[in-house]
Amino acid sequence: MIIYNAEIYSMTEDMHFYGYVEVQDGKITAVEQGKPEAVGNDDIDAGGGWLLPGLIDAHTHLGIIEDGIGFEGDDCNEISDPFTPQLRALDGINPYDRCFAEIRASGITSVVVSPGSANACGGEMLLMKTMGRCTDEMAIKPCGMKFALGENPKSVYHDRDESPVTRMATASLIREGLQKAKLYAERLQRFEEHPDEEETPEFDAKCEALLPLLEGDVKAHFHCHRADDVCTAARISKEFGLDFVIIHGTGAHIAADLFGEWGLNIIVGPLLCDRCKPELRDQILSNAAILHEKGCHIAICTDHPEVPGQYLRMSAAIAVKGGLPREAALRAITSEAADIIGASDRIGRIAVGLDADLVLFRDDPLDMMQDPEWVMIDGHFI
Repeated sequence: MIIYNAEIYSMTEDMHFYGYVEVQDGKITAVEQGKPEAVGNDDIDAGGGWLLPGLIDAHTHLGIIEDGIGFEGDDCNEISDPFTPQLRALDGINPYDRCFAEIRASGITSVVVSPGSANACGGEMLLMKTMGRCTDEMAIKPCGMKFALGENPKSVYHDRDESPVTRMATASLIREGLQKAKLYAERLQRFEEHPDEEETPEFDAKCEALLPLLEGDVKAHFHCHRADDVCTAARISKEFGLDFVIIHGTGAHIAADLFGEWGLNIIVGPLLCDRCKPELRDQILSNAAILHEKGCHIAICTDHPEVPGQYLRMSAAIAVKGGLPREAALRAITSEAADIIGASDRIGRIAVGLDADLVLFRDDPLDMMQDPEWVMIDGHFI
């Protein structure tokens, strides 16, 4: 299939050009400027519209907090234990939640679904496509381990009269869990190297779940609103050699120059909400713009259902209103999001070898009067 006569916004170095894209077996097989030599009946005339890679919401609770159900559909936070790395978002997502269809229709083809932020460690996050009937088939890969600092774990466990009820205790729990996993990995390695001399380490589900993080195969995603919590996340990550991402970063603009020097990856959002709790008191419209200007790498998220996921483009437009350059805003929901979540080998750009996740707009996708003319996931129109 050839998609031709398109204004291609590839999100590669050659950001914008007129051309065509060839798709075969769910992958992009060619991206060229100009017109194809010939087109067939099965090829698609884009009519001069804007062709973008499928949009990415880099932090959501889609399907793990279902729409309009309440407790029965809320599988986001396991508050019986403040440290639960062994939990997998994969096992809590309902792909039949109607919000998948709404989000997909808005042009979002991939999302990160995360356990909640009630716990110091909430569990394994999942990067998945937004089309399918079984989560296993929609999954791209586990992409992170969810940690939370600050007000959320403090308030949840204060209400239960259990630890952690301070920032110190939350950080301590994370360190303790990571150190146990580190020692567990060392015992496993000794056993593998000297099976006749060492006993098999007793299986530990929590430690096992943290091994990919310690080995650098997945990233640590830290829920942080306040700038001082961002510093704590960086401190812990440095201690254990973690590749880490900041989620929210609501008050990060206060120390944006410092975080820019550190080259932090920050998934900013939600942007369309009130200052509903103390940690959000530093929320400003220009947060994303300031962080970008100072050198941070940013993506934009909705934190669905905090903001319904179909308003991801509106969130990016709000960031532009706050001073973020338009191209940076588009990248924050495509290529930069893919880079931050470690998926640029599959999604986020229109480039040869990547998944054929594409969305066509008649005009500027940040204009909220625009709806996609069509959305394609893995080479299939939805």
